[in-house]
Amino acid sequence: MKKGCLIWIIVGVIIGLIVLGTVSWGVKTYNKMIGLQESVTSQWGNVETQYQRRADLIPNFVNTVKGAAEFEQETLTRVIEARAKATQVTIDPNNMTAENIQQYQAVQSEVSSALSRLMVVVERYPDIKATQNFRDLQVTLEGTENRISVERRKFNEVAQQFNTYIKRFPANIIAGWYDFREKPYFESMEGAERTPEVRF
Repeated sequence: MKKGCLIWIIVGVIIGLIVLGTVSWGVKTYNKMIGLQESVTSQWGNVETQYQRRADLIPNFVNTVKGAAEFEQETLTRVIEARAKATQVTIDPNNMTAENIQQYQAVQSEVSSALSRLMVVVERYPDIKATQNFRDLQVTLEGTENRISVERRKFNEVAQQFNTYIKRFPANIIAGWYDFREKPYFESMEGAERTPEVRF
């Protein structure tokens, strides 16, 4: 075999190994981005589940309060309207933006606010607070609020992992080619520095 031919074979093998390594790295990087994105989607589902759990508790809660006394209709109406509004806002986890997360968070905040007002009004009705059904619903609602907080925190954690990975070089090249976009976070709403007081 001629010396020039051998050099071309060696160069061809080296180029082939470089191309194979680059393709292998690209596939591995893309698959990791898909896995991280699926973690974000899954965790978003957990957030929505807890908000839906709260929304499902509200009708029973309202009926318990309404049935126990001549209750302020305006307060009950606000709770029901806030719940209805909140259940109409949905987000596709593949097309999340900071704006639609803020919108989602705002309507959920309205539900929290309406429930807080309801609890303040309930304070004036000791008979309602004394019923077992009310106490059971109260405990369930408190637990749900805690779960919402936990799932939102976990969502921010998995979104951060995804965002960090797609921004790092050289993974950001693959992210750009396949249009992987940064996921928004849940952020504190205005006035969140004050702990909401939900009295039961």
